[in-house]
Amino acid sequence: MDTLIMVAQLLLGLSILVGLHELGHLLTAKMFGMRVEKFSIGFPPKIIGFKYGDTEYSIGAIPLGGFVKISGMVDESMDTEQLAPEPQPWEFRAKPAWQRLIVMLGGIIVNVITGVVIFTFLIYDRGDTYYSRDQVIEHGIEVRSIGEEIGFQDGDRVLDINGEPYKRFDDLSGGEALLSSGGYYTVLRNGEEVKVNIPRGFINSFSNEDALSNFISLRTPMEVGEVVKGSPADEMGVQPKDRIVAVNDQEVVYFNDISGALEQLSSTETNLTIDRGGELITLSGTVKSDGTIGVYFNPLLEPVREKYSFIESIPKGTERAFSAVVINAKALGRMFTGEVSARNVSGPIGMAKIYGNTWDWVKFWSITGLISMILAFMNLLPIPALDGGHVVFLLYEMISGQSPSERFLENAQKVGMVLLLALMVFAIGNDILKIFTGW
Repeated sequence: MDTLIMVAQLLLGLSILVGLHELGHLLTAKMFGMRVEKFSIGFPPKIIGFKYGDTEYSIGAIPLGGFVKISGMVDESMDTEQLAPEPQPWEFRAKPAWQRLIVMLGGIIVNVITGVVIFTFLIYDRGDTYYSRDQVIEHGIEVRSIGEEIGFQDGDRVLDINGEPYKRFDDLSGGEALLSSGGYYTVLRNGEEVKVNIPRGFINSFSNEDALSNFISLRTPMEVGEVVKGSPADEMGVQPKDRIVAVNDQEVVYFNDISGALEQLSSTETNLTIDRGGELITLSGTVKSDGTIGVYFNPLLEPVREKYSFIESIPKGTERAFSAVVINAKALGRMFTGEVSARNVSGPIGMAKIYGNTWDWVKFWSITGLISMILAFMNLLPIPALDGGHVVFLLYEMISGQSPSERFLENAQKVGMVLLLALMVFAIGNDILKIFTGW
């Protein structure tokens, strides 16, 4: 069932985005009087379809893309026979270069608009919820294995990233920080400012989906949420809403303080100092052999919550959408220099894992908005067979006044198709290796 949920979310998200992308090409082509022969979500073989006017609309069995076939255009169909006769007025090749340019940019523009609209509505509906820089400085961080590798220590209070203050705790593990050249964190440790350098290629440590949980977390004061019946805590008389403030007279505040102190006292008689409604009481009992006493904790630290009007949400949504493009552009640049490993490239399996195995509409739309912006960016790359490749050739024609020959465009399309197929095979191979090797 978990796998079905992941696959269903991926297929729904891709179908929406591919359909809108191809719709952008279709509408702009029809706007300039071009004949659109086919509009497909998914690749052949065709599952269902119908014809309306000059256009056949269909859904293909391979849900990893889609296409629009415009008369008189060299595209992935490689149908060169249609180019033999003289250009007809309704054909792509018969239209001015500026109109063809708009048609090729149509899908990218729609993907950008889709991403901005999704993030705008999410921010308007949900607002912004985060733990702030002030909270990080007040309480400090708890460090896991990946954080220890670069020199973080429990209790560090992170002051800035690359000498600049940040806004939210999540910024500490964001792409802007991890992809910065010569980046560093400034932390307050035992009253002194210390620089923690971000190593070159550190972002590769986050290729595994569980990596963020192994980096750092915000320390938060805790209270008892639930007491397991028959557990040592139950026998001691620990109650929900109690706060454990000391273990054997050792002061504790945060969860890692409490768990660390109890682990050292496994299978031994222990005194707990409890704050119960402002009154301090002492309870005694034996810690279990695994260093626990049978309680679940609730955090006492509330995140910052900000609400925005619809007008205020538009620039916020736009900023969030384009930040995804900037981060991906930086990551791609670092990949060419070898700083970012190519193993971070994911295919459909990796994308499905990002959606997750629970159906959460807020998460679904957040990821779909992110993918929409990434698709727009990737399609703009100057690779033949992608929209960006057509854009480059059209810009050359507009600047030089000379159109590349149809033979050249045909060969360029073939090269582009080979490159895209190779990239797809590589991405799927990465997905499979991650499953079997735990990359």
